[in-house]
Amino acid sequence: MNVMLFHSTHGLRPAVHAAADRLRAAGHEVWTPDLFDGRTFEDVEEGMEFKERIGKEDLLRRAVLAAAPYAERHLVYAGFSLGASVAQTLALGDDKARGLLLLHGTSDLAPNASVDDLPVQLHIAEPDPFETEDWLGAWYLQMRRAGADVEIHRYAGAGHLYTDPDLPDYDREAAEATWRVALGFLASLEEDQPAR
Repeated sequence: MNVMLFHSTHGLRPAVHAAADRLRAAGHEVWTPDLFDGRTFEDVEEGMEFKERIGKEDLLRRAVLAAAPYAERHLVYAGFSLGASVAQTLALGDDKARGLLLLHGTSDLAPNASVDDLPVQLHIAEPDPFETEDWLGAWYLQMRRAGADVEIHRYAGAGHLYTDPDLPDYDREAAEATWRVALGFLASLEEDQPAR
């Protein structure tokens, strides 16, 4: 599969490169755009402040420009936290998207969002301070109404960004389970999905 993998508010950190390498080792082609111009942040608040300075519209513009050269390759959009919300927005706007892999985050949907059975897999902590139960329930219903085929995988007791080994949220068991399931998801897209 061709995977466009977006980073979190921490920026394009080693964990994102390691995730991309893991996917490449399974035979996937992966791109990791840097939406933060080389800036990385240990502290999530600093990353959030930087994101706010860029602004939502400019952040999405950067993501669209990064993905556009590969759009004809029927991309799987993927991302971590903030990057997941970016990936979701792009996937819902790309009628050639093959799938959507969300790690640690979601986004609101445009009222007119519509897809044709887009396969979506979400991996998220339980509980997650940024993705409340009420929000996830509403998000799931909206995604289903939009036409997405959604799976949600929860990881009890894990921190928000539990796949990043350099952050306090890291949970090795949850991270390994996530990657095992996510790789299966990508393999299923390769086997079962016709070109859109």
